[in-house]
Amino acid sequence: MPTHLQDTTTLHNGVKMPWLGLGVYKVQEGEEVVSSVKAAIRNGYRSIDTAAVYGNEEGVGQAIRESIAELGIKREDLFVTSKLWNADQGFDTALQAYEVSLKKLGLDYLDLYLIHWPVKGKYKESWKALESIYKEGKVRAIGVSNFQIHHLDDLMQDAELKPVVNQVEFHPLLTQKELLDYCKRAEIQLEAWSPLAQGQIIDNELLRGIAAKYGKSVAQIVLRWDLQHGVVTIPKSVKEQRIVENADVFDFELSDDDMSAIDALNENRRIGPDPDHFNF
Repeated sequence: MPTHLQDTTTLHNGVKMPWLGLGVYKVQEGEEVVSSVKAAIRNGYRSIDTAAVYGNEEGVGQAIRESIAELGIKREDLFVTSKLWNADQGFDTALQAYEVSLKKLGLDYLDLYLIHWPVKGKYKESWKALESIYKEGKVRAIGVSNFQIHHLDDLMQDAELKPVVNQVEFHPLLTQKELLDYCKRAEIQLEAWSPLAQGQIIDNELLRGIAAKYGKSVAQIVLRWDLQHGVVTIPKSVKEQRIVENADVFDFELSDDDMSAIDALNENRRIGPDPDHFNF
């Protein structure tokens, strides 16, 4: 189990990825994203997750450059993820979109590049583009986001390379047990977006009771639950105090009974779109 914010999981291609990072979904381009990314890096975070569609890659890049200059950390100490948007899927357009993301971020390479959604009829061509980028050494790892088991099965029928990561909606109301088991067997690292269900679980009585028992916040309990399930997690916040609090999850361990009780909160309830019925 990870015991420190900078502890990593080793992806199946040998690349090391931090267990906990900062997500910047819906964080505004400009001062808001720059200050939140800088606060995270200053407080020990080494993984930053953005996406083309978030519209804040330039701010993330600025924050990375300023953090490197001010803190003396190296680019290779950071793990930066971005994602290919649906409108850019296809072979040539995906290659172009990767270059656009790099340019906006001001980086020479990404640590992880993901296909954001399984756009029917497009994601296999997109994956071929990602394989090509990877083989050329332009990205350290490639993966997918929001892929269900049947999407993964379909992708891997024709793929040369297996995705190293599948980033999906994952929280106590949507535990995705079958998908988690599948990814563990396939050595695909599951990663949670919206791990706190965009705030919808903060008032849950069971979680509040468990939080009181451990002297932690509900958010900390849920993020710890992610980690104990072997799931990488990227909580989003723009407040430095919350960014620090979210990372304070390495000094305790949930009991098996508490893990099971949290698992039992599952309602198969999505906060975000259903990958099978998303209006692409």
